[in-house]
Amino acid sequence: MKIWVASQAIADALSGLPEGMPALDCSVYDGKGPLPGRPEEVEVWVPPLVPVPDIPGLLGRMGKLRLLQTVTAGVEPYLPHVPEHAVLCNARGVHDAGTAEWAVGAMIAVLREFPGFAAAQARREWTYHHTGVLADATVLIVGYGSIGEAVERRLAGFEVEIVRVARTARPGVHGQDELPALLPRADVVVLLVPATVSTAGLADARFLAAMKDGALLVNAARGSVVDTAALLAELESGRLRAALDVTPVEPLPADHPLWTAPGVFITPHVAGSTPASVRRTVKLVREQVIRHLTGEPLANMITGHY
Repeated sequence: MKIWVASQAIADALSGLPEGMPALDCSVYDGKGPLPGRPEEVEVWVPPLVPVPDIPGLLGRMGKLRLLQTVTAGVEPYLPHVPEHAVLCNARGVHDAGTAEWAVGAMIAVLREFPGFAAAQARREWTYHHTGVLADATVLIVGYGSIGEAVERRLAGFEVEIVRVARTARPGVHGQDELPALLPRADVVVLLVPATVSTAGLADARFLAAMKDGALLVNAARGSVVDTAALLAELESGRLRAALDVTPVEPLPADHPLWTAPGVFITPHVAGSTPASVRRTVKLVREQVIRHLTGEPLANMITGHY
C-alpha cells in the first residue's frame, strides 16, 4: 500500500506495524520539494501542517486514495476537494494540551501586562503599577469542543466563572445564538471555533461592540473568524484588548497594522506546536493506518459540519 506522510517521525512509526499487516510503501512529502512519486498510486495521505500547493489538483489525481488524515483539527483546505472514494479524518485532540496552555497563558500575559513589563525590562525601567487579574473573571469559551474542555480544566484553579458556547445548545452549554446576551458579561472571550462558512467573520463589529469595556479577546481559532478591521477599530479606541495566535494572513506582513495596534499580543500560530502535539500526532496516524488496514472504524471522521 502506497502512503505519503508529513514527516520522517510518522514514517518511522509506521515501519514497525504488528505482524501480519500488509507491507507499506511509505514516502515523506512535506510540501516543500517535488512529489515523492505518482499521486495516482497513493491510498493514504497524511499532508503536512502547512497546506501543500494545489490541493485540488493533487487530490484530483489521487484515484486510489481511501484515507486523507490531517495532522490538524482544521480541515478547511481539504474539505471541498476530498474525492468521493476517500474518507477525511482530522487530528482532533492532538493539539488540545498545547492550544489550551497557550490560551490560558495568553490570558495571564495580557491581563498581568507581561509584554509591557518585558519591554520595560529591555529599557531597564522599573515600572511599578497595578495590573489586571484572572481571578473573579468571567471567561466565555466560544467553541466548546475538546480544546474548550481542556481550557476549562486548566482554568480550574484560577477562581473564574466559565461560560460555555457551542454551535448548538446542550446541557451546560449555551447555543451560539445566545452570544448577544452572553458577551456583555464576559471579561475574557476565547475563540476556539473551526474555520467554516458559518464562522467566517463571527467576531464582527456587532460581536465586538457587545463585549464589555476592557474585555480581552483571545483567538486560538483561525484568523478568518475575526473581522480584522472591526477589531483594529476597537483596539485603536483602547476599549478592547486581544491575544492572537492566528491572523487574517499568515505570516502576518511586516506592515500590517495589527503589529502596532495598542493592546494586542501576537504569536505566530504556535499554540499547538509542541513536542506533546508531535507525539500525539504520530500515535494517532499509526493507529489510524492500522484501523484502515484492518477494516476497523476510523476515528475523527469528518461528515458534514465539524
